[in-house]
Amino acid sequence: QVQLVESGGGLVQAGGSLRLSCTASGSILRINAAGWYRQVPGKQREQVAFISTGGSPNYVDSVKGRFTISRDLDKHTVYLQMNSLKPEDTGTYYCNVDTLMVDYGFSSSWGQGTQVTVSS
Repeated sequence: QVQLVESGGGLVQAGGSLRLSCTASGSILRINAAGWYRQVPGKQREQVAFISTGGSPNYVDSVKGRFTISRDLDKHTVYLQMNSLKPEDTGTYYCNVDTLMVDYGFSSSWGQGTQVTVSS
C-alpha cells in the first residue's frame, strides 16, 4: 500500500506564493507520473499540473507561467510551486501519484487534500 501525505496549503493574499508537497511512503521503488488537481464546491476536480514518468510537465492554461510541478525521486515527493496566486486558484488541492512498487506492481494513489485560499 501507498500512503500520500500532503502539506503546504494555507491562506495567502493575491500575488503571494505557496508550495505544496506530496510525499509517498510504503513499499515504493519509485514514483512515476504525478498530478495536482484542484476542486471547488459544486465543480468537478480539475487537473492543474501533471508530470510524466519521464519528467515532462504539463499545465492547464489558467496556471501556465505561474505554477511549477516538480518531483524529488529520492524523497518520493512531488511539489507544486504556486506563484502570483489569484483568488480563482482557491480550492482543495489533491495530489495523485503513480508508483512502481518493490514487487514491480503499479499503484495509483490520492492524497488527502490540502486547502488553498487566496484572498483578494
